Amino acid sequence: MDEKRLNKLLSGREYRNMPVMSCRAAEETENTDKMIVEGYATKFGVEYELYNFGDYIVREKIDPHAFDDCDMTDVIFQYNHEGRVYARTSNDTLTAEPDSVGLHTTAELGGTEGGRSLYEEIRGGYTTKMSFGFRVAEDKREVTVDHEKNVTTVVRTITKFGKLYDVSAVSIPANDATEISARSFCDGVIAEIEAERLKAQERARKKQAMRLRLRILAAKN
Repeated sequence: MDEKRLNKLLSGREYRNMPVMSCRAAEETENTDKMIVEGYATKFGVEYELYNFGDYIVREKIDPHAFDDCDMTDVIFQYNHEGRVYARTSNDTLTAEPDSVGLHTTAELGGTEGGRSLYEEIRGGYTTKMSFGFRVAEDKREVTVDHEKNVTTVVRTITKFGKLYDVSAVSIPANDATEISARSFCDGVIAEIEAERLKAQERARKKQAMRLRLRILAAKN
């Protein structure tokens, strides 16, 4: 990963490649000269697994209103979140709009040589997935613990996006940017859980010590 993309991740940008989302070439009956692709970069309410560490499972889903106040100015369309820009909202070659299903994206790729090549790859079924880059403004987390299996599950619901940076056609279900941003979030969540667990253990230890001291004092009296 180059330094530019790493700095984006460190600044809070996250990426998600959605394995169930589709990116397809649209059939244009009236505008046969246009090279249109469309698909959902994400879908609302669909819970997916970010990471499974064995004893920690982190899952995520997106609230249907998460894009309501999102900054979606000049969103760009790329391939694997890097390199050339093939479409963008500022010149009306890209739309990225939430609907009742999720974040629906339509891109006209005929304006550049690279875009035309990418269109043919999508139409031919060589590239079939979509992804998006974003910054989260608000989320909520639910933690459940299965004591018998010693497994902690965290479900993160993204309730508000702060910024949508790009949507991308992607070649594989996961790439390095998605993996790093997801792992970074998961590691942070696990660190918080561990810190809270240590605090709870310390509180329990102090209570136990106090009970012991009270029993000793009672025995002396």
